[in-house]
Parts: sequence; structure tokens; C-alpha cells
Amino acid sequence: MRFAWEKKKAGNNASMKRGFTHPFNLIMIAYNVIWWIPIILPFIGLIDYNAGFIAFFIITMIRLGANLLRNNILGPEQAVEFPLRSP
Repeated sequence: MRFAWEKKKAGNNASMKRGFTHPFNLIMIAYNVIWWIPIILPFIGLIDYNAGFIAFFIITMIRLGANLLRNNILGPEQAVEFPLRSP
């Protein structure tokens, strides 16, 4: 919410107009798809439930660290351009 407010206040919409195949968007898509992989693979039987839980926990901790970095350390301009975030 804070970042949307800052973007609206600044009146800069140039960085928001990216195509689907822009590298920034592809990184965000891959970041979110990787989070779902350890959830799906145990259900279709490709990996053990324990391995899926451990992989999901590790990926979730990485995402937690990235979100804490984005929300608490980076400035608004840097946070908008941070690739490890949800779209």
C-alpha cells in the first residue's frame, strides 16, 4: 500500500509499463512458481512429503527474508524495483 501511495504521489508511471517478457516480470513469475513447486510435487508423488515440507520451509524462509528486506530496509524507489516480491 505504501508503495502504491508513493508511486501515485510521485506521478511516475513509466516503470510500471513493462511487457510480460520483461526480465523483471520473468524473475517475479519464477520466484512465485518456485514457491509452489514443493507444494505440488508431493501430491503428485514425485517427492516425499518430508522432502516437500523441508523444501517449502526453506523457500518460505527465503521469501520471508526478501519481504523483510523489501519492506523494512529498502527505500520506496528501490522496493518497487526489487525483483523478489509478489506481483
